[in-house]
Amino acid sequence: MKFNDNSSGLALLKTRKSASAKAMGEPGPTAEQLSEILSIAVRVPDHGKLTPWRFVLFSGEARQRFGEVLARRWQEKYPEHGAESVAFQRGLFMRAPMVLAVISRAAPHPKIPEWEQLLSSAAVCQNIVLAASAMGIGAQWQTDWPAYDAEVFKAMGLEPHEKVAGFIYLGTPTAALEERPRPDPATLLTRWGE
Repeated sequence: MKFNDNSSGLALLKTRKSASAKAMGEPGPTAEQLSEILSIAVRVPDHGKLTPWRFVLFSGEARQRFGEVLARRWQEKYPEHGAESVAFQRGLFMRAPMVLAVISRAAPHPKIPEWEQLLSSAAVCQNIVLAASAMGIGAQWQTDWPAYDAEVFKAMGLEPHEKVAGFIYLGTPTAALEERPRPDPATLLTRWGE
């Protein structure tokens, strides 16, 4: 197989950066773009073909309604926090035109470890970020406290065994994407037996 260092796919992988949810605006992905992003998202390793993930979409006014859920829950958890903190939580999903939650459905299985199912969910998140980036759409994969709160899970309609693998914010970057220092892969490589 010939290695083409100048291919557009490798160029994307070498230069991909996360957009900031704090600096996203309209437009978000169109219905056609979202459909394409999701069709790419599911092309991940999936041992046993279990499809151990699904999606929950927050767009339009649903983001604002979910913000009310987040604000109420934040007040329950942290009654000592002031109005400014609550307002920030209320606006969490309003920072981008679209927020796509990737839900891990990992569960006990006689042959497929749950860990592998969880890893498959993470691969789905990465495919979403890569697909959006390839389409010129800003994307940021986050978790934050709502990804770990059982009451938020109930409000999202999650089953007891389901977890949030990530909230992926999608929109148009309103600021230049920042580069961050990356580790030198050579310092992370151990050659077994040498």
